[in-house]
Amino acid sequence: MDENWEHKAKPSHLMRETLVIPKSGLGMLTLIVISAGVSFLLFLTGVLQEKPLPVCLAIIGVIGCVVCLVGLFTVNPNEAKVLQLFGNYRGTVREPGLRWVNPFFTKRPISLRVRNFESERLKVNDLAGNPIEIAAVVVWRVVDTAEALFHVDNYNDFVHVQSESALRNMALSYPYDAHVEGEIALRSHTAEVAEHLKTEIQERLAQAGVEVLEARISHLAYAPEIAHAMLQRQQASAVIAARQKIVEGAVGMVEMALEMLSHQNIVELDNERKADMVSNLLVVLCSDRGTQPVVSAGKGH
Repeated sequence: MDENWEHKAKPSHLMRETLVIPKSGLGMLTLIVISAGVSFLLFLTGVLQEKPLPVCLAIIGVIGCVVCLVGLFTVNPNEAKVLQLFGNYRGTVREPGLRWVNPFFTKRPISLRVRNFESERLKVNDLAGNPIEIAAVVVWRVVDTAEALFHVDNYNDFVHVQSESALRNMALSYPYDAHVEGEIALRSHTAEVAEHLKTEIQERLAQAGVEVLEARISHLAYAPEIAHAMLQRQQASAVIAARQKIVEGAVGMVEMALEMLSHQNIVELDNERKADMVSNLLVVLCSDRGTQPVVSAGKGH
């Protein structure tokens, strides 16, 4: 393998867009119409007078008018025309209207409008190794026509492929759900994840003259093979969190009840009865079902 291949494969300079303002097409169109009229009169004069010179001049004038007509072109709003002469880049026309340039220039149109697309649903692993399905919406536009046409083969396909590649790479950087307080996760931190995704895509598309305006996740779910298990895990986590709140509240209520009984001297309780009371209150307050009271009717004689 040639050791200098990597150096040779990289261009020595990056081609940048050069704006040009060509002549107005209206003036040239008027000149072409006048020239065509003069050529027609010369042709009639030559034919009627049977003189070859006016006829030859008329034919040359018509050919010149046809060639000049090729140089006319229109530029629509939010559109650009890239000019090339025998393969060499000569500039980009962005100003809308009827324009005229050298007839030998080739004029390649390129849209400057804002575009968007939704990627396919990709199956990747998150930071914790769980398989997930993820898709994103990317909003973009071309900002440098020379880079878009000459630095990549097909800038539209390039945007799609690189966006999906960036989405895969971004998904590997975060877990689906946050398991530690303060941890950034795909499901809970949408703004941070969207900004990371936008930056990731922009870095890949900068060489194609493309600006990423917005990138956000449009679909996020666990893969079907683990979706049920993860749902049970989420439900269990919710139940544990709810139980923890209930126990904290119940302990506080028991503590308050004992303090009030002691403070108001309603009843004197020894340690054994306090333990029974605490046990009963906790059962009543923490149970997920209605408790049935047991009423003591006294001992029979």
